[in-house]
Amino acid sequence: MMPGPMGPEARAEAARLSAIFEGLGAQPVDTSILQPADVLLDLYGEDIRARAYVTADPLRGEMMLRPDFTVPVVRAHMDEGGDPARYSYAGEVFRRQETDPARPIEFLQVGFEIFGGEPAQADAEVFATISGALEGLELRPATGDIGILMAAVRGLKTSEARKGALLRHVWRPRRFRALLDRYGARTPLPAHKKALLAAADPFEGAGPALGLRGRREVEARIATLRAEADTRPLSEEEMALVDMILDLRETAPNVLSALRDIAVDMPAIGDAVTGLTRRLDAMSARGIDVDALPFEGSFGRTTLEYYDGFVFGFQSPTRADLPPVATGGRYDALTRHLGRGRAVPAVGGVIRPELAVQIREGRT
Repeated sequence: MMPGPMGPEARAEAARLSAIFEGLGAQPVDTSILQPADVLLDLYGEDIRARAYVTADPLRGEMMLRPDFTVPVVRAHMDEGGDPARYSYAGEVFRRQETDPARPIEFLQVGFEIFGGEPAQADAEVFATISGALEGLELRPATGDIGILMAAVRGLKTSEARKGALLRHVWRPRRFRALLDRYGARTPLPAHKKALLAAADPFEGAGPALGLRGRREVEARIATLRAEADTRPLSEEEMALVDMILDLRETAPNVLSALRDIAVDMPAIGDAVTGLTRRLDAMSARGIDVDALPFEGSFGRTTLEYYDGFVFGFQSPTRADLPPVATGGRYDALTRHLGRGRAVPAVGGVIRPELAVQIREGRT
């Protein structure tokens, strides 16, 4: 029988990876397998329920089997840790699988996290460390920077409500695209909504109130929709610039050149582009061949919603059926959220040791 994701070979690989991270000064940490559900629901909304196992405790309320380590490690650091700091961890995580029964619901995750320090240098160190730990495996790297897209959204000439809605859905590409098209008047308002907003009394002929929402809540929602309908559409120029950022898919130097051109017409992304420049320089100094490093404008937008800057992954080029062997990125905003306003620059990466073993041994 083929060893599973929790077998001895995977655990041996996890121990090897942990030793590498601890050799770089990372403090080994552990977290509870059961995590408070309210923290994860507050971060991700109800969407997290489709990916996590939820249970109820009579004293602690809803709890979740640990879907990853990053959130509990950040919570512990913001409550007790001092900056700068670096951590390593290895243990089980749990993910529900609703579409592919062949994918494991429980597997090992080994990680390396850096809190504090100069962001470009820390990004480069984490990427180079994860890359070095996987040396010898045939893997294709991918990189991106969600911070560039977020900076573009914040710089749009539109209402704060629209910017907020777009930022909330950066990690949901379809919903983000639908909102962008609506705000740019590419998608017409449905006829029933037009009629509702044009009505002098939207409640006329509506019949008795049903459901949990009261009349005041419905009135507030209608007022919001009317304000939205009266907001000027995004310009075609701004829409085109955002599309250009999303469509970027080239080597990092070529992307950097394109982004510098975009920044001429969209100055809001200037600082993020400067950050990319510094990161590439720091990577090059660590021996990374940045001239061949792929960069995608939309990379990382379908993972857990805490990455807000540099993102990366390592995938088998011949095993598209496998999840990424390693992923990671920057999550400064998460530290601010869990630190109750106190923010710390933070970046990290995780490796699936059983996938590394499987690829190394050429298993199918």
